[in-house]
Amino acid sequence: MHILLSNDDGYLAPGLRVLAETLGQLYTLSVVAPDRDRSGASNSLTLDRPLRAKVAENGFTFINGTPTDCVHLAITGLMEEEPAMVISGINAGANMGDDALYSGTIAAAMEGRFLGLPAIAVSLASRTPEHFETAARAIVQIVEQLRKRPLKQDSILNVNVPDMPWEMIQGIKATRLGNRHKSEGVITQTDPRGMPMYWIGPPGRTQDAGEGTDFHAVEHGFVSITPLQIDLTRYQSLDGLSDWLEAGSFFKRE
Repeated sequence: MHILLSNDDGYLAPGLRVLAETLGQLYTLSVVAPDRDRSGASNSLTLDRPLRAKVAENGFTFINGTPTDCVHLAITGLMEEEPAMVISGINAGANMGDDALYSGTIAAAMEGRFLGLPAIAVSLASRTPEHFETAARAIVQIVEQLRKRPLKQDSILNVNVPDMPWEMIQGIKATRLGNRHKSEGVITQTDPRGMPMYWIGPPGRTQDAGEGTDFHAVEHGFVSITPLQIDLTRYQSLDGLSDWLEAGSFFKRE
């Protein structure tokens, strides 16, 4: 099986290296990743300048663009044949709850799904990650299960792995996204010329982190798998929105 690997931490990230080393023992790989850390890039595409692809000494292809650029360019322009699956990661840090909206790791997987392929995003849930091998072993098991029993192709699997040795993992759970309180405020500083500059503040504390959420599973030593979808339509609100529009005076002619 041929798998396309990408990430948002850049082609030199240790998580990508460990994932490639592990999966490369079992499958054929192509690796296309950003030339630098593009965390938080979400689903952005580069449309205002050309993209360039170069091959690094480690054999990985790196691109001067976003994670979405990498997967899009790999599948539609660089690869001679379409891969069977796209896997993004291993991200250095969790991508749970509201973080999914900003994550370049998830965006790379989502682009694979946009292009019709099964897709997995995998993250190691620690700000100082150590046990990338644990996350890689979890992905091997998930990929093997997908080969035996494929899921619907409209799903993206968002995998978050506790940063601990494999022997300490308690199991694996299907979860939903939790959510956080609103983000902390921006951090204001002054540059050497006396002009203000700003840093985006840290994410808010967890708000919905009860049993069944990705936050709860990881905190209790379980690998969390959350199925994500591309269709953002809130279907349960359609009827209410229609009633609201009917009650208004939108575009009514006298």
